[in-house]
Amino acid sequence: MERTLLLVDDEENIASALVRLLRRDGYQILRASSGKEGLELLSKNNVGVIISDQRMPEMTGVEFLSKVKELYPDTVRIVLSGYTDLNSVTDAINRGAIYKFLTKPWEDELLRANVEEAFRRYEMKIENIRLTLQLREANEALSKINHELEQRVEDKTREIVRNMHILQISQDILDFLPVAVLGIGDDGLIAIANQMAHKMFGGNGERPLLGEMASEMIPAELLANATTKECFKQTGKKQLSLSGGQDVNYWCYSMGELSHAKGVVLVIDPVS
Repeated sequence: MERTLLLVDDEENIASALVRLLRRDGYQILRASSGKEGLELLSKNNVGVIISDQRMPEMTGVEFLSKVKELYPDTVRIVLSGYTDLNSVTDAINRGAIYKFLTKPWEDELLRANVEEAFRRYEMKIENIRLTLQLREANEALSKINHELEQRVEDKTREIVRNMHILQISQDILDFLPVAVLGIGDDGLIAIANQMAHKMFGGNGERPLLGEMASEMIPAELLANATTKECFKQTGKKQLSLSGGQDVNYWCYSMGELSHAKGVVLVIDPVS
């Protein structure tokens, strides 16, 4: 960051002496002979530190720097004047319009040190502003992300509730069917069973079918016939007499034709 210093003094020899002294520290130095001219330069340049004389025509140093505080509050403002002007700038110091009061004649090294300190103070202000802005932007971005996540969770929750409702309706429909419906996964586990299926193969509903191995719950002859490839090819109903003497009509369908599911669906209709 380039350090730009504004010198405001109506005495040409004083301003020139200051330029000679401070130029060695690498500052870009702007000169103005009045407060009005100083304000014009400030409107066109990014100035960090201002050194102003107190006694100037039309506008005193305090008046000038008070205006600067309103327009460019981040600048570091210094008055360089005689001891006799101290009382006139005390109030401005207390109000924060002036950072420091330095006296004429000045001690070179002390003045250079004060200007260096003033620039460090200015750069710290600018860095704090940058970090504050960066933090605000990060917080805004985080807030946006949180809002999007909340919206996604809300949408997902709504989708889950809707799917659960659909599943409940589907199960209710299956339970009202007058035939037994079983869905058996390719691992042999029963994944779907309606009320009639529980009545027929679950001890009239006393034994749960879901999650059980089909081989342990379904009569072997029915399961053997219903899981053959020939059964899937024959779309009509098949008849079978179970070992307990119950005659049934049954249909078998291979899952996976319309979905990623694998296994078989059995529809069993007991013959009265």
